[in-house]
Amino acid sequence: MTDASISPGAHGTDDLTPLAADPAAGTAAGPPSGGGLPAVVPAPGGAAVENGQDRPLWARLDHPFTVGLLLTLGGLVAILFGIALTNIATILVYIGLAAFAALGLDPVIKWLGKHNVKRGWAIAIIFLVFAVIGIGLLWLVVPTLITQVGQLISGIPDSIANFEKSDFYHWLEGIFGTGLTSLVDEVEKFITDPKNIAAISGGLLKVGAGIATAISGGLIVVVLTLYFVASLPGIKDSLMQFAPARRRPGVRAMTDQITDSVGGYLMGMVVLAFFNSVVATILHLVLRLPYPLLMGVLAFSITIIPLIGPVLYWIVATTLALFTSPISALIFAICYLIYIQIEAYVLTPKVMNRAIEIPGSLVVIGALIGGTLLGFIGALIAIPVTASILLIIKQVFFKKQDAKV
Repeated sequence: MTDASISPGAHGTDDLTPLAADPAAGTAAGPPSGGGLPAVVPAPGGAAVENGQDRPLWARLDHPFTVGLLLTLGGLVAILFGIALTNIATILVYIGLAAFAALGLDPVIKWLGKHNVKRGWAIAIIFLVFAVIGIGLLWLVVPTLITQVGQLISGIPDSIANFEKSDFYHWLEGIFGTGLTSLVDEVEKFITDPKNIAAISGGLLKVGAGIATAISGGLIVVVLTLYFVASLPGIKDSLMQFAPARRRPGVRAMTDQITDSVGGYLMGMVVLAFFNSVVATILHLVLRLPYPLLMGVLAFSITIIPLIGPVLYWIVATTLALFTSPISALIFAICYLIYIQIEAYVLTPKVMNRAIEIPGSLVVIGALIGGTLLGFIGALIAIPVTASILLIIKQVFFKKQDAKV
């Protein structure tokens, strides 16, 4: 018995006509129960928006106040962090100097280690030698140095008077006219006036505070250097823990290469500065230029900056020698310029054979940037930092680029 009211679909003959959605309803037909594509909601402008991805950022924020508060707090933390770094900048400089000094002494310690000297005894020997040298400088050099500095200051009027009587001065006067005499007189009055000297130096109290700060800073650097030298292997082992285990051998090799290169570079710069000091002192003694010991110390202090230092000292020493004797100044300029060439092409390649090669342009750029940021100390440590960055680029970035074939 069949029921006539039963639709044909009940007998397996389904109607294949798709269901039509009512446009007036504003919603699309739902997906079938068995699954399918998600529903698409038409946007007011006619374009479909799926999961809100086409909305602007501010419209997708569920809690805009919380996000704004977190961003504001993050900015305040960054500002406070910058202020803190500014306040401890001197301490960071001390730490940097001690670290570079430790790296510079490490090659000497390794050399002593190859001769069966334990690391502790090697450190003790090195610091004992430096202590003896320091005491010798305080006992023999410093009194003479102070005397020559006093003679330099008190002899400025006589030096200017002798310079005005020289043929070289008359030649300059013929070029620039009588205004040169007025300029020299004004410079002499300014230099010889104690009030101006006190104003330039900031007063006796500020000078005394600067000397005390320099002494205390030097002691801090010595203590930190001793600590860094003694614990350098342990510091390297601790830093290795930050690298994944599979990469530690490569990181260890690169770290050793960087420390050896920086240490060799610093030791080489000290050796070259010592050669510059000896040559400058000998030239001043032979040419009978004043203050040979003072100029030798000045040469060591300036020429420790690579590439720029020797040229800078050549200009300064030649200018000062002009006030004594133009002929002696000319001879000094020629002789020291010859030595600069010998140092650049003979001594530097031999002394720097263990250090990384740095293009001359990067040396100048690094020294200028370091000098602008941290003064003399920045110019001194900028070159090893540049060498380390170049080594990391060569060992990491270039190898990754070469592997992309």
